[in-house]
Amino acid sequence: MLDARLRPLVDRSLDGAGAWLAGRGVTANAVSLAAFACGLAAMAALAVRWDLVALALLACNRVGDGLDGAVARTAGPTDRGGFLDIVLDFIVYAAVVFGFVLGRPEHALAGAFLLFGFMGTGASFLAYAAIAAKRGLSTSLRGRKSLYYLGGLTEGTETIAVLVAICLLPDAFPWLAWGFGAACWVTTATRILAGWQSFAEP
Repeated sequence: MLDARLRPLVDRSLDGAGAWLAGRGVTANAVSLAAFACGLAAMAALAVRWDLVALALLACNRVGDGLDGAVARTAGPTDRGGFLDIVLDFIVYAAVVFGFVLGRPEHALAGAFLLFGFMGTGASFLAYAAIAAKRGLSTSLRGRKSLYYLGGLTEGTETIAVLVAICLLPDAFPWLAWGFGAACWVTTATRILAGWQSFAEP
């Protein structure tokens, strides 16, 4: 919901650093992989209840996720980079929840529901992007991307905010998981409707 407004601001703030890295031979894919490593380390930190360490690692992951795009805008985006970026993002989102539940198995049901919601938003997002590419559709509302970014109630900004809240407020996890999981299904329903309408046969 907030990505279209915040993404241009984030992109502009990181373009200088991205150009600097690209000028020294650092590739966008290398940045993506480094950010992914931070995301997996955040999962491990949550599994041992090092919540603030996990928050710092998650922050590194998110900065890296922005920087890889900034490097790509300087060096030139690639389909391989776009594929890698979105796949690793979805894995990290789920990894944070999984890591939290590993450390606090009493919240497994709420965590499973949140991952269930992530499955709906991820599947509807990627399926729409695949058919949009087949039909030659594009959008730049959320910046220049390698695939079609369909909006919704729960986008990247909202997801990151919830993951941060999980690290800062672990006792509130059940409320966050059930509430955001439900919001994810609202997003999934609206995306299914959008796809049903957009991809009707002539």
